[in-house]
Amino acid sequence: MNPYEIMLLLDAELDDERQKEILTRIRELVDTRGGSWQSDDAWGRRKLAFEIDKKTEAFYYLLVFDSDAETLDELTRILKITDGVLRHMAVRRIPTARTTSQREPSPHHARESRESREAPPAPPRDAVPAAE
Repeated sequence: MNPYEIMLLLDAELDDERQKEILTRIRELVDTRGGSWQSDDAWGRRKLAFEIDKKTEAFYYLLVFDSDAETLDELTRILKITDGVLRHMAVRRIPTARTTSQREPSPHHARESRESREAPPAPPRDAVPAAE
């Protein structure tokens, strides 16, 4: 068994029932082939960086599961032919890492903003240097 993540972009015009149907089909495939489902994280409707099939928005989902390579191949094949799936990308997940949605600030970003607040303020431009 290998750990995988799939970033799934569904057509923004799909109704909720069809989206759930696609996610259920994926989950059932993983379960019936001996894999284990970890989670499906709905990131919501987001604007695309560029148009895909004349669409400017999509629903983003992060799917996390464990399966063998053959199951992933079958899952990829099904996603390619499923209406409503704009794009998908499957990657092997690093078990200690966790992909987060863009809504949550990353620890790196939080550290940068904390450091910028802790830096001493710059002196005004028109300040006269102190005489010694």
